Amino acid sequence: MTPRHIAVIDIGKTNAKLVLVDAADLSEIAVITRPNAVRPGPPWPHFDVEGHWDFLRAGLRDLHAAHGIDAISVTTHGACAALLDEKGDLAAPILDYEHAGPDDLAREYAAIRPPFSETGSPKLAGGLNIGAQLYWQFRQDPTLRGRTETIVTYPQFWGALLTGKVAMDVTSLGCHTDLWNPHEGTFSSLVAGLEMADKLPPVRKPWEVLGPILPAIATETGLCPGTPVHCGIHDSNASLLPYILAHDAPFSVVSSGTWVVAMSVGGTPVVLNPDLDALINVTAHGTPAPSARFMGGREHDLATGGPYPDPTDDDLDAVMARQVMLLPAVVPETGPFKGQSATWIGPEPAVGTVRRGAAVALYLALVTAECLRNIGHAGAVIVEGPFAGNTVYLEMLAAATGSAVFSAAGVTGTSAGAALLACDPKTVRPSQNRRIVPPAERVAQLQDYAQMWQTHLDQRSL
Repeated sequence: MTPRHIAVIDIGKTNAKLVLVDAADLSEIAVITRPNAVRPGPPWPHFDVEGHWDFLRAGLRDLHAAHGIDAISVTTHGACAALLDEKGDLAAPILDYEHAGPDDLAREYAAIRPPFSETGSPKLAGGLNIGAQLYWQFRQDPTLRGRTETIVTYPQFWGALLTGKVAMDVTSLGCHTDLWNPHEGTFSSLVAGLEMADKLPPVRKPWEVLGPILPAIATETGLCPGTPVHCGIHDSNASLLPYILAHDAPFSVVSSGTWVVAMSVGGTPVVLNPDLDALINVTAHGTPAPSARFMGGREHDLATGGPYPDPTDDDLDAVMARQVMLLPAVVPETGPFKGQSATWIGPEPAVGTVRRGAAVALYLALVTAECLRNIGHAGAVIVEGPFAGNTVYLEMLAAATGSAVFSAAGVTGTSAGAALLACDPKTVRPSQNRRIVPPAERVAQLQDYAQMWQTHLDQRSL
């Protein structure tokens, strides 16, 4: 029987959330959050999983008491693995993937790292490749390999706490880990290079049931002892899943949050360039999805300096008329313009002002359009997450790509996709998306602005 209410554990890089989703229409009944703070160590910067676990158990108890919970699903950010000992406890704290430590051994790791042609994983900074994390961690602590009984990807870490069962899922393995061959649907040659094949649990489909919750969890939260916990999914792929089920190819989904990830389904075949932060993600069905990303949410916060009111038409017209532009990259470690330094063209608006917010939104849309070009985008573009509510961003994206752009209904697109894992997709009617059509008189302005932005980029590269 299809569950009525699904609790989704949604651990993003910025916030940890517990979302209660109505299975009938994927609407959000309740959302509670806490910051995803990073502890400094020792032995290395790591996630506050103990704090999250207390928060999640309390949230499950309260949401069940208020509304009832019939099933649990999990979605998390990628580039994250948990090393468990023989008791199922953490053998070491879970490394924050932004820690630069793995870069110290980059040359050594490169000697065993498979090529991009095998894995679709670009070489990334810090611990953004899980393989690099593991190589560095095992070198930092020579006893860690022996203490590690099982290595699980991050959604399945929470599943293990809830059920006592261990697994991995294909979407998390296919998220620039270096550990997966998306063309063959098998582990990459790196697993042998790291000598850890015996530490990897079975790879299961995201919608499979790991098991019922443990008796202790049922007692503490009041949930039914038979409440199923589904295997789980990488967050960007959770955002993609509802659209794969509801739309005919070709189309692309732009998942926004700390990371902006553009994923192409059925687009034009292209040769991906890992130097432009293009990569292959793996969908819930196990198929490759050409993708590109940049730290758009982080760039938004850094560049705007904080909240600002919504721009009026006059504010936007003033920014475009004066050709006030932000050139990439605000976070130079990632994205299609990585290695470049952010520069303002024209009079730089003051931090916190409406016009600065408008200029930053235009910038983010133009970087997103570049990501879409790099992955062979074709068809409509569906934007989900926080940027789905940014009208300036959406209108520029429509003008810059020449595509139909839709704002996804709902705030937490990842939760809807994760909730689908616990549903019969045939019984679910996804929420309607809103098409964004810039006013006719503004389209030419937006296109002229985009062309001038590109001209400044070209001149800077000379």
